[in-house]
Amino acid sequence: MKTDLYKPLPKQEKFFTKDKKSISFFEDAFFRFKKNKIALFGLVTLLSIILLAIIGPFLTPYSYFDIHLPEKNLLPSLKYWFGTDELGRDIFTRVWWGARISLTIGIAAALIDLLIGILWGTVSALIGGFIDEAMMRICDILHSLPYLLMVILLMVVLGPGMITIIIAIAIIGWINMARIIRGQMLQIKEMDFITAAKALGASHTRIIFRHLIPNTFGTIIVTLTLTIPSAIFTEAFLSFLGLGVQAPIASWGVMVSDSLGALRYYPHRLFFPALMITLTMLSFNLIGDGLRDAFDPKLRNK
Repeated sequence: MKTDLYKPLPKQEKFFTKDKKSISFFEDAFFRFKKNKIALFGLVTLLSIILLAIIGPFLTPYSYFDIHLPEKNLLPSLKYWFGTDELGRDIFTRVWWGARISLTIGIAAALIDLLIGILWGTVSALIGGFIDEAMMRICDILHSLPYLLMVILLMVVLGPGMITIIIAIAIIGWINMARIIRGQMLQIKEMDFITAAKALGASHTRIIFRHLIPNTFGTIIVTLTLTIPSAIFTEAFLSFLGLGVQAPIASWGVMVSDSLGALRYYPHRLFFPALMITLTMLSFNLIGDGLRDAFDPKLRNK
């Protein structure tokens, strides 16, 4: 064989490619989330609302409970940016005080739902059998109870207030989270690495917190972002019915309820709290949709 027929190519840098740096699943999800402009819009809007909830009440010299009857029902102006209500209170200040109440109730109730739902769904899926069946039937029974009746009973027993609303929302709110987590756990627990962990003698607690929960983290985050707006809307609904926080504390639901009778003549009183509720729920839903797409492994290479 003639060796002169095979000559090596001259060494050139362009023929040598460097290996790409490997990224984790969460880093990849973060990069894909940043490319979603609609989700980023929701995130910026939500962060703006949270920032104004923190600093908004300090931007004006008025308190949310100060009454100025001679200046009642004023339209938005340079003095009162969002106008005033039937008692002459500054709506701008009350809107951002209400944001604190509504966001606190929504986030606190959603976190309680998250904790109970994760533990309930994980234990149910991992143990299986009769225990799984019994736990799911308990969920069905709780879900069938009249929600408003339970809230009214809690109001009678505990009295109206933020704690009562959080408990009322959390009593049933965790059921959806538990069912979603259980469905994910039933798929994951049949995988080989779970079988290997059991074969090595891993306890149920280690399997739950070391393997099952971390592998459903994406689903948990997405479900949480969709649970918070639901809790905020529930608080607004209960406050609208008079079952929420009581005066002089302001929440968005209380402000909507107070302004409904004056809608025909002073629509600005209803517009601003309703707008905040709409923007907050829209922001959480846009973020939830963006996170769902970012954590979807089917879209990882797209």
